[in-house]
Amino acid sequence: MNTDDLITLLARQAPPVPRHAAARQVALALAAALPLSVAWLLVAYGLRPTLAAELSGLGMAWAKLLLPAAVALGGAVLVARLGRPGTRAGLAWLAVAVPVLLLWLLGARAWAEAPAGARDALLWGTTWRTCPWNILLLGLPVLAAALLALRALAPVRPVAAGAAAGALAGGTGAAVYALHCPELGAPFLAVWYVAGMALAVLAGALAGPRLLRW
Repeated sequence: MNTDDLITLLARQAPPVPRHAAARQVALALAAALPLSVAWLLVAYGLRPTLAAELSGLGMAWAKLLLPAAVALGGAVLVARLGRPGTRAGLAWLAVAVPVLLLWLLGARAWAEAPAGARDALLWGTTWRTCPWNILLLGLPVLAAALLALRALAPVRPVAAGAAAGALAGGTGAAVYALHCPELGAPFLAVWYVAGMALAVLAGALAGPRLLRW
């Protein structure tokens, strides 16, 4: 039997892949890792005392929570797509880019409307040194789970798949950290929250070629 005949025989005997298998893997990974990130937040940081009052209105507290969550959702879609060989990300990257763009627009508008003397406080806040790293740390359980999910799939572009896992992790880490973070300035979020999510994307992109090889 030559090689082509063997491949044909094996292909005929292969069971069909269940529908939505990739999406199911990603959902299971997130369900396992998200409680770890939340528990880490509660133990290491705690919820901010003013959270309930801030969420009772329609202000930046909601934008700080929902826009990173949208990035995480876009990252989850990308992980599911890039985990399947022959499937391109296509416009799914927009699901990650659009929430980031909205954060930048909110930040630019607030910066333009603020008096010159108030701009430094809006940009730097009081936690800019630690904010991006806290987002990365809180996203690490999700990053690890997403990479494990990808290893169970068949990604053919490990850098892009790792970056997608990082987007899922970074968005999740930022949304979880928003439950503690005292900063509400849109310029702060546009720079330092995006920086934290970008660190997770970079970490995923660097890990992809090492962990997602066939």
